Amino acid sequence: MKLLQYILVVFLTCSTTLVVAQDSDTVSFQAKVSKKRLALNERLRVDFQMNKDGDNFVPPSFSDFVVVGGPNQSVSNYWDGKQRRFTKIYSYFLAPKKMGTFTINTAKIEVDGVAYTTKPITVKVTKAQEKPEDPNDPDYILQENIHLVTEVSKSSPYLNEPITVVYKLYVAPRTGISNYREIESPKFDGFWSQSLDDKGVKIKNGTYKGEDYRFVTLRKTVLYPQKTGKLTIEPISLDITLEVPTNRRDIFGNRITTQAHRTISASTRTVDVKALPENGKPDNFTGAVGDFKFNVTASKNSLNATESLQAKILVSGKGNLKLFELPKLKTPSTLEVYEPEHQENVRTYSGGMQGSISDSYTIIPQYKGKFPIPSVSFSYFDLKTETYKEITSEDIVVNVIEGPVYAEDDNNLPVSSTGKQAVTLNEDQFAFIKTKANFQNKKNQTFLNSPIFWTSLVGPLLAIPLALVYRRKREERLADVTGNRKRKADRLAKKYLTEAKKALGQKEAFYIALEKALHNYLKGRLSIQTSDLSTEKITSLLKEKGVEDHVIKDFEAILENCNLARYTPITTVTMQQDYQKSATTINLIDKQIK
Repeated sequence: MKLLQYILVVFLTCSTTLVVAQDSDTVSFQAKVSKKRLALNERLRVDFQMNKDGDNFVPPSFSDFVVVGGPNQSVSNYWDGKQRRFTKIYSYFLAPKKMGTFTINTAKIEVDGVAYTTKPITVKVTKAQEKPEDPNDPDYILQENIHLVTEVSKSSPYLNEPITVVYKLYVAPRTGISNYREIESPKFDGFWSQSLDDKGVKIKNGTYKGEDYRFVTLRKTVLYPQKTGKLTIEPISLDITLEVPTNRRDIFGNRITTQAHRTISASTRTVDVKALPENGKPDNFTGAVGDFKFNVTASKNSLNATESLQAKILVSGKGNLKLFELPKLKTPSTLEVYEPEHQENVRTYSGGMQGSISDSYTIIPQYKGKFPIPSVSFSYFDLKTETYKEITSEDIVVNVIEGPVYAEDDNNLPVSSTGKQAVTLNEDQFAFIKTKANFQNKKNQTFLNSPIFWTSLVGPLLAIPLALVYRRKREERLADVTGNRKRKADRLAKKYLTEAKKALGQKEAFYIALEKALHNYLKGRLSIQTSDLSTEKITSLLKEKGVEDHVIKDFEAILENCNLARYTPITTVTMQQDYQKSATTINLIDKQIK
């Protein structure tokens, strides 16, 4: 048995080695051109590339061109860590004889006695340019060999349908770029946006307008349009450092290059956002677009009075999960219901948001009996069928085993979404009011030597030093310009936080007040002007003051929420969470700032 296993292992090892050897022995022989369209007074480069060393190389005739250079031969032979890589290239530089469309015929090579040929390539020659371009001119290199492209996954989406925007930088072969940096980030007005961070920049091979290029993906963003009509996707701009060849050479004969800085911008793209159809739109539709599942569950169905249970409304699936409101749970007034706890478990991929959102209600029954929680309906727009779909949950019956008996008929229980109960009056409701007077005679009391007498006499004398101390402290406080600015900012922050709290439920008023509170707080604590209120400046100053990174990120997230609130539907629960988060973050900055 062991001998059979050994033979099997040896057989599989030999088979694998044979397959690898066969793959590595595959011969590749192909022709490449620098461009497939050129002017009559331009030059064309043709490379014949092979991965095995061959003999008896026979080039095509080039009858429609004049050979102005070549053949130049280059060989590359190296070990990449897995196998040995070999590349051999024959290069020719050609000048076209006339205008027209011409074919560069096949070249031939023999490898180990076997003949291999390239595929024909078609090239179009146009009229001569009035001023021939210098191929080593930085502007010419930028125009011909480098392209910044904006790719949009869909040009005509529905409202709240996700689209993906990808910014790519294409660079032609043998074009040198030593560095690039982003100088202007795109703004997505009218969209909810989520950037997808790639782990490192990866250089890939691809094609641009039918020709071979290398490219890198600079930025990938998922957008959810929040308005209908034509919306503009702004371009990205880069500062690029080019390696430009010169006419000088080093002592080894290699051409010396020099650096040149140029700015390149992608083209502006426009998408036409379609409105959701009115035909068939349910009355309870709140803007959900995608593919969802809906469920309403209770943690228990049987319990005693004054015990609690949890009722959860859950929506899961793929779509604009953060951009619509969940339906409300309605219960009989005999059940006390608290404000729901909102939870989100959502991740954003290149295809949009995916995950779940939920509202959890805490319910406490007050009376014995069976109390039905009516069914809840949820509707959404399905992008696959382009129709509205509605899902209705099943009724939930809460069975209260022990507790006081409800006075009314159980079959006519009033339904309420607040859980408030009627106040029951009894006969002793005014027992706290006294109905008998208890008067005392004050005629024998005199003013002289009374506590009021001595207080009136000594009080002004004691108030003089206190007034002097108060005056000195007030003068010191008025002289403290920085302290006064901070105190004024704190007062304004408290004022606007109070206004924000009063405006809970009114989206625009709430976030305007919240943003003013945060800005006034920053101006006082960091001693900066309104013109310096940029995210980069705020982050830099907070780090210098010793504020922890996670607190700074929380502060930036709150400011971002204030900006996004104009374009996204916000629930009262989210406003309450942002308010609490703002107060907590301000408190943490006060404790950590130096």
